[in-house]
Amino acid sequence: MFYHAYNSYLDNAFPYDELRPLTCDGQDTWGSFSLTLIDALDTLLVLGNHTEFQRVASLLQDTVDFDIDVNASVFETNIRVVGGLLSAHLLARRAGMELEPGWPCSGPLLRMAEDAARKLLPAFQTPTGMPYGTVNLLHGVSPTETPVTCTAGVGTFILEFAMLSRLTGDPTFENAARRALRALWKTRSDIGLVGNHIDIVSKKWVAQDAGIGAGIDSYFEYLVKGAIMLQDEELLNMFQAYDRAIQNYTRFDDWYLWVQMHKGTVSMPVFQSLEAFWPGLQSLLGNLDSAVRTFQNYYSVWRQFGGLPEFYSIPQGYTVDKREGYPLRPELIESAMYLFRATGDHTYLQLGFDALESIEKIAKTPCGYASVKDLRDHQLDNRMESFFLAETIKYLYLLFDPTHFLHGGGTEGDGSWEEGGDGGQCVLGAGGFIFNTEAHPLDPAALYCCSRHTQDHQELRDILLSLSQPDSRSRPPAKQTEDPPPTPLDSIALKPGEKKTPPLLSCPVQPFSARLSVFGQVFTDNT
Repeated sequence: MFYHAYNSYLDNAFPYDELRPLTCDGQDTWGSFSLTLIDALDTLLVLGNHTEFQRVASLLQDTVDFDIDVNASVFETNIRVVGGLLSAHLLARRAGMELEPGWPCSGPLLRMAEDAARKLLPAFQTPTGMPYGTVNLLHGVSPTETPVTCTAGVGTFILEFAMLSRLTGDPTFENAARRALRALWKTRSDIGLVGNHIDIVSKKWVAQDAGIGAGIDSYFEYLVKGAIMLQDEELLNMFQAYDRAIQNYTRFDDWYLWVQMHKGTVSMPVFQSLEAFWPGLQSLLGNLDSAVRTFQNYYSVWRQFGGLPEFYSIPQGYTVDKREGYPLRPELIESAMYLFRATGDHTYLQLGFDALESIEKIAKTPCGYASVKDLRDHQLDNRMESFFLAETIKYLYLLFDPTHFLHGGGTEGDGSWEEGGDGGQCVLGAGGFIFNTEAHPLDPAALYCCSRHTQDHQELRDILLSLSQPDSRSRPPAKQTEDPPPTPLDSIALKPGEKKTPPLLSCPVQPFSARLSVFGQVFTDNT
């Protein structure tokens, strides 16, 4: 299934963001950076294809550039691009790529992830610290940008930004993510709930529906996974307080409804397909009994339609008007993977088999797999979202491969453990991988590889910047006549044969000794 869709994307849609599987062509959707290729990169490694992983990693380094006049979703760029590049960087040794000294504290994919994340930082420069929803990659936040954004768009950064800060030694990213989380935490209602859209400047709730689905989902997910990855009690305490309110006000018969955030009265008795991540999240906390019961409710909807409609009316037991589609989302399969790991119950393998058959029978086209526009009559939509290759296929594959290295299936001596950092002072690949909300696995051990470089990095970065632009004030602005900025319609992918110009400071994350030797001097670490 993966290669049918992936090869079709390469043949028909690259360098566009996504494949259009009914017309066999491509389209840009989230910002014009060959998104499907970045999103699918770590899936190649999950399937064991090292040669294609190496080829694509090199291709992306040569063709993708984030200096372009494009408006991009801050949330989507983070989870798909920053998350995808970070994950691929951390899996590079396993893929047999040539590594820079000091990996994982250094490397081209890490620099790309940092470059992409730095383009998102202007969105966080707000009075509250909560980010705008959209940013222009070249010019920052538009003066006319709406201050209203969804809750998940504020609270879904801590995994990628903390990992990036720990690897590069630049605390800016983690600090921005934490400031946003703390600001959001302070806006909860008297009964402990949050709505799903907030004005990030005034801190007023614009949409006051509270639940676990669209607009909120990954905020809760990142509190739990952030607590696990960073061993952070503050994040866990936040989630546990929310969980008490969610169980108290929104849970009915192991379904979760939408309620008014201040009063707790039911506002929408619907199940949204995005909520299907919840049983998997509960299993990470050990709440297996309720996770299993909720999963059974969701699985019954899948069996009814051969997929999960975007909205399902619980009282009527049927789809909601104009929300009958299934864009090949992964959430129920994701929960099945976690619950199978936790229980060994073959019910979850059966869901995997059902999902495989449904997608193959309903969604397969000669050019890939198409989103289902309407589950009642199986009409298709001319779109294959990048998460189909990043998440849906990956979770299906991992459900059926219980000894995969991402499950910690390797044993000592089989080459599954890797040395990292300067002098190999940390052990990578030992298990405990945390998946971001786009199913990009992050190795928590990498957090401890680069910590001693943190202050060195910051000081040296300042020195290098001051030395590399000594006459920046007197220098005239760069000539724009020869090389005008790209228009919004240009793709970030460069033309064949064209090379990306290196940034002014292109060695921000080299090992300490290598960085200082730029000046012909090498100091020991204790000077």
